[in-house]
Amino acid sequence: MSIERILSISGKPGLYDLKLQTRTGFVAESLIDGKKITVGMRSNVSLLSEISIYTYNEEVRLSEVFRKIAEKEDNGPAMSHKEDNDKLAAYFREILPEYDEDRVYASDIKKVMNWYNMLQAKGLVSKEAPAQVEAEAEKTEE
Repeated sequence: MSIERILSISGKPGLYDLKLQTRTGFVAESLIDGKKITVGMRSNVSLLSEISIYTYNEEVRLSEVFRKIAEKEDNGPAMSHKEDNDKLAAYFREILPEYDEDRVYASDIKKVMNWYNMLQAKGLVSKEAPAQVEAEAEKTEE
């Protein structure tokens, strides 16, 4: 699963692929429509690889949550983020039974489901462990 260069930009819909860093910010390409935008250093930007979900024991990386969803859905699309909050919470509990319900809000679950479906449509999530995916990518390059 390669989400190392995938960004969420506050105030902008969807996810973006980091293309180029500049002196004043960077250039990113939308995963939705492929348009490139420039983003300044003052923008609130999050790398998906740095985001974690709270559980009662520890924090679980978002990439691991995506992998668990991919396992459940056999690499297919997940439940829509537009379902009602109770259905989404029940689905998320199947994926990550120990998630902290006091610190993970319905809006967070909606974002995770929306992001997963965006990334899944682009082939960027997999139920394979990250090391296996990297090894397979190296074999295909050779």
